[in-house]
Amino acid sequence: MTAAEHPVVPRQSTPPDEGDGPRPETRRHLIRRRLITATIIVLLIGIPAGYLLISAGQSRRSGQDKAAEAAAQGLRPGWPSRMLRRIFEVPIPGYATEVEYYETNNWKVSRMYVRFRTTSNGLDAFLTNLGSGRAALRPGKVTIGERDTRIAGWYFGKGVSWAGTTHTNEDPRPTQDITVDMTDPSSPVVYVVSAATP
Repeated sequence: MTAAEHPVVPRQSTPPDEGDGPRPETRRHLIRRRLITATIIVLLIGIPAGYLLISAGQSRRSGQDKAAEAAAQGLRPGWPSRMLRRIFEVPIPGYATEVEYYETNNWKVSRMYVRFRTTSNGLDAFLTNLGSGRAALRPGKVTIGERDTRIAGWYFGKGVSWAGTTHTNEDPRPTQDITVDMTDPSSPVVYVVSAATP
């Protein structure tokens, strides 16, 4: 057979779907797309998870920080807001003087520390509005614990005529520890720690 009978057929390229795999440009494009997808997934999961961890740590520390701040600075002079007085059920008599307070909050319990001076009638009014009475006060008794005393910066030492009571309510209503300086019965000084569970 002569060359004329066997025409020369030009060599054809391999179809795009056959061969050793994707071209280098396509492979780079796939790797880049997978890398971007992985980065997005890490960001979508990692950022919220990290935020939650930081938030939990800050929340845990916030109660400790506030307690330390109170111990360092003492109570603030002035009246707690009406809302705080209502939440913590501390009915300070309207004519009370030398009013100071401090509030702490954490995930477990919220407390309000209050100190004020009042009259004998004011003490009766306070205890009655609280749902208690003067008969509940036990002479010589300090009902505010060491931890709360330290946080508020109070001192319940000897040489003072103390009287105290604890007014307990069912949850979620707060419970109040009350200690009164009765050294001058006409001008008692009232110390209250009201604790409520959120």
